[in-house]
Amino acid sequence: MYSEIVAYALAKQQDEQRIHDSLEQVKRTFHQTIEAFSSIVEISDPYTAGHQHRVAELAVAIGKHLRLEKDQLEALYMASLLHDLGKFYIPNQILNKPGRLSEIEFNLIKTHPTLGYEVLTKIDFPWPIADMVLQHHERVDGSGYPYGLEKDEIMIESKILCVADVVESISSHRPYRPALGLDFALREIKEQRGTLYDEKVVDACLFLFEHGRFHFKTTV
Repeated sequence: MYSEIVAYALAKQQDEQRIHDSLEQVKRTFHQTIEAFSSIVEISDPYTAGHQHRVAELAVAIGKHLRLEKDQLEALYMASLLHDLGKFYIPNQILNKPGRLSEIEFNLIKTHPTLGYEVLTKIDFPWPIADMVLQHHERVDGSGYPYGLEKDEIMIESKILCVADVVESISSHRPYRPALGLDFALREIKEQRGTLYDEKVVDACLFLFEHGRFHFKTTV
């Protein structure tokens, strides 16, 4: 009887290990798929080279400070790598235009969250990555796009992604302007705290930089 119990326990343990190994393999496949998508975007738009990884680094650091669950952090990292996926469908002459965008051009740029969402919904992720990407240009006062969502209508992961994206973008060179620097970026989110950007997310981001808990590891 005892030997049967031991055999059953061992078999169950082996089954659980196989399930765990299978899940880990699925996660690795998802990560590889996401890295591939991210590379495609950065190749098509050289000015975003490294941008998505830097955003991901900061977003995860903010998420950890806000004590997001492990699965949320994993999803946030992957969504950050893919947040500009929809820009693959925007002509390079618009993405890399050195001058001011026309209203038509800017409206076309504003379609990239929806375009990215449409691609990502075709992949059966175990996390709501497509929704995070869709909402990353929403603002807490309802002035964002594509749907003008407000406050609690916006996922916390998207609020974090929004702030990380803004800080990295302002800090870095863009076709239409030189890099404005980290101090300028942090001043922007501080001034728009509670208006455009979630208060808790802004506070977490400021804390990380002001206390030396985070710095961008990759160069612009």
